Amino acid sequence: MFRPSLLCAALAFCVYAGSLPAADGSAQGPAQGRVIDSADDYAVLAPRARIEPENRMLTERLENLLPKLMAETEIDLWLVLNREYAEDPVYYSLVPQPSFAARRTTMLVFHRKADGTVDRLSVNRYPLGKPYAAAWSGGDLDAQWKALGELIVAKDAKRIGINVSRHWPVADGLTKGLHERLLAVLPAEHQQRLVSAEELVVRWLETRSAGEIAVYPHIMAIARGVIAEGFSSRVITPGVTTTDDVAWYLRERFESMGLPIWFMPYVNAQRPFDAAQVQNFDGDPDTLLNSAQAKPGEKCERDTDFCGVSGVIQPGDVLHTDVGICYLKLCTDTQEMAYVPRAGEEGVPQGLIDAMATGNRWQDLLTAQFVSGRSGNEILARTRAAAEKEGIVSSTYTHPLGMFGHAPGPTIGMWDNQGPTADNGDWPLHASTVYAIEGNIKQRVPEWGDQWVQIKLEQGALFDGERVIYLAGRQTRWHVVR
Repeated sequence: MFRPSLLCAALAFCVYAGSLPAADGSAQGPAQGRVIDSADDYAVLAPRARIEPENRMLTERLENLLPKLMAETEIDLWLVLNREYAEDPVYYSLVPQPSFAARRTTMLVFHRKADGTVDRLSVNRYPLGKPYAAAWSGGDLDAQWKALGELIVAKDAKRIGINVSRHWPVADGLTKGLHERLLAVLPAEHQQRLVSAEELVVRWLETRSAGEIAVYPHIMAIARGVIAEGFSSRVITPGVTTTDDVAWYLRERFESMGLPIWFMPYVNAQRPFDAAQVQNFDGDPDTLLNSAQAKPGEKCERDTDFCGVSGVIQPGDVLHTDVGICYLKLCTDTQEMAYVPRAGEEGVPQGLIDAMATGNRWQDLLTAQFVSGRSGNEILARTRAAAEKEGIVSSTYTHPLGMFGHAPGPTIGMWDNQGPTADNGDWPLHASTVYAIEGNIKQRVPEWGDQWVQIKLEQGALFDGERVIYLAGRQTRWHVVR
């Protein structure tokens, strides 16, 4: 177990140690491929031990990142107003641990001073303590709101940011009731100074600090390690184990490590479609769902959104999973593929190996389009054009990662919309941001009678302003259930 004080230092090598291959795949084999066999080699801090690194990273963000972002977005005073159990979505990214909820009404005030530094103030009946200074404490709710109004007037800020937004839920945390109370304690002149803090909120949540970048590879490696365990004989007995069994293994394994999931893991199988088995179907649904003798598969076509079935895992199956965890306030979103060999097979059919390589090539085409200032919609359009030029059947639906699994930042396609996404797709790419490089390709498999297989991949990667770095590597080889 790592000591909390050494966590960031101990893990810093994960990103920058040694020279990483270029994202264009010029090194032998696909660039940045990495095999992780188990999560056993990755330490997970006990809940109590997580407090120190989490608060250290928070202080780093408040001291170094927030002043920069407030200056860039021209916000002079930022208000984050919360009520107990109805907190602003950005609240937990701003308060020290252990914090479970706001205490009654909790007011955070950030004031950008002339020297560029930011005062961090709380106007609360229960003071937060470091890294906040108490501007008021005690008294009733009316006194609290009066104190907030007086503080705002005293600071005489020109642009007062409040969390209201039409397009970004994470930036729309100021409720109507709180907004009305705020207006009631402000003179008309200061009411006119209220502006949306939308850009500040999104930039705050999408940008990763140096400390977060140091620990993120470790977090993502844990997720990949548990997937590797699930896609092995440690968990799967062909003809017995179901896709749901594997999904529950993944969930329970994370829970045993004290790692919350942010969605239920899911697992599905693809296999060649056998029309003869369907014709011989005896009418019993269990025959198709659970029998080792009759598993006709699914007819996956070029235009099928998502290919895969549930039920008992059989030899010859292609398996897919999607999992997401959160640890040290940072979330993952990972998809990988596995193959279950048939009797006598020593490895993965060449057609499937080729399909995985095509999936990696699609990833390279996508990440080659990551340029600072380029919008998510433009990245998507360029990726689609590049894939079509190479004859790759693909779908791209990449999104930011961070304190949320589906974090704010540029939307790069949607699974159900491969054209421009209004507003969120227009958001520009910034440095020091992390993305789930997510999408799929389809390719015919000769060993399956030229039927289609869908390769669904998703790995966390850092955009450092110049290149895309897979923080815990990416899948370039099949998991094989032996």
